[in-house]
Amino acid sequence: MESVFEIVAEPNRRAILSLLVSSEQSVGEIERQLRMSQPAVSKHLRVLREAGFVESTVDAQRRLYRLKAEPFQELDAWLNQFRRFWSAHIDALERHLDRMDREAEQPKSAKPTTRPKPRTDSRVSQKQRGPGHPPSNTGAHKGEKK
Repeated sequence: MESVFEIVAEPNRRAILSLLVSSEQSVGEIERQLRMSQPAVSKHLRVLREAGFVESTVDAQRRLYRLKAEPFQELDAWLNQFRRFWSAHIDALERHLDRMDREAEQPKSAKPTTRPKPRTDSRVSQKQRGPGHPPSNTGAHKGEKK
């Protein structure tokens, strides 16, 4: 028997499961909506039924299929370990988008339009340069000699 992962890996089965999320469906309804042949739909429904994903009931001349929760709970339990990983990244994305929204809401006059240019004035004092920078002999202040 295939694992639940192999079963939902098949695209036609996923399409059938997606249809059954909204309501019970007959084989004929599934055929029409997915444009699949009746034998193909029946084959996939048999696999899904044997794996416990769907169950069927008889309604007059037709068989109606609906989802069962148990196999999805198994998938959900396995995916839960990854949700912690996703949620941290989604939280970071949300914070980033919030910052972008706040920046976009600021008035244009409050936002700098260009980056400030680096200061090239040679008359910057040692105090302004900070420690570790040698004093400049090229900048003459008023009344100073070079």
